[in-house]
Amino acid sequence: MTVSLDAADVFALGPVAAVAAVRDALAGGLDPDGDVPRAVVPLAHGQGLLMPSEHGGWYGVKVATVAPGNTARGLRRINATYLLHDSATLTPVALLDGVALTTLRTPAVSVAVGLERLRALAAGCGGEGRGLRLVVFGAGPQGEGHVATVRAHVPVADVAVVTRRGGPVPGWADRHLAADDGGVADLVRRAEAVVTATSARRPVVDGRLVRDDAVVLAVGSHEPDVRELDSVLMGRATVVVESREIALREAGDVVLAIREGTLAPDGLVTPADLSGARAAAPADRPLVVKTCGAGWQDLVVAVAAYRRKTGTVGKRG
Repeated sequence: MTVSLDAADVFALGPVAAVAAVRDALAGGLDPDGDVPRAVVPLAHGQGLLMPSEHGGWYGVKVATVAPGNTARGLRRINATYLLHDSATLTPVALLDGVALTTLRTPAVSVAVGLERLRALAAGCGGEGRGLRLVVFGAGPQGEGHVATVRAHVPVADVAVVTRRGGPVPGWADRHLAADDGGVADLVRRAEAVVTATSARRPVVDGRLVRDDAVVLAVGSHEPDVRELDSVLMGRATVVVESREIALREAGDVVLAIREGTLAPDGLVTPADLSGARAAAPADRPLVVKTCGAGWQDLVVAVAAYRRKTGTVGKRG
């Protein structure tokens, strides 16, 4: 029987369990570079995305669409459905709300990769009697989701959201500034964590302003000619990507910095590089976690949500 998980069922997994699902998969040997590349289909009014993956006894595929014009229509820019199968029989076992899944898994990956730096920063702030200061570029679901996921793991003292025009303060933030507000630069200078979750095609953060010990979680772009982060920051930072192949193919933040000569392809770091005793990100350089999204991320979080819904924790199929 195929079980349906609506948005509430998916979100019920929660950010802590979603981060744990990502970290457990990576610790268990999942190789992101071994994943099937997603197919991007140009459409008359946007893009279609097909994102398959198989791992750990499960196979799943997300079918998503990106329609830039929907924002002006008051409709969702991204729509998606996820179908999960048992690998042994290839029987479909669950149909999940793909938009909720994307909203949950994207910040889970960012935080899973950047968690050690976030914890170290929070420990330092604890000595000052406060939590982290976050600056979030973008007021959409991913901005909100990243704040919720960071909050679920470390104390947060202040959240400033920045958008092109400013506006009302979202319930998950403490203030809302327009991008041209003079106060934005000072907020970035002081922030321990910066999130970029926008549809911008050019950099939204001045890389000279980011603290040497800050963590930057960048998720807004997945096209080679689009970026949110400038070459200055990419050249200063330790740049962690979910997969070198994906980054060099899809991450404009990476591709353009390499083209401009501030970042070397062999300087990219993966989560595996940061695991165990092999290496640690230098504490005196910004840590940029740049993700584009991949099928394995949807799969491991979808499996966790399915197990929670059906009470099959520790079982397959």
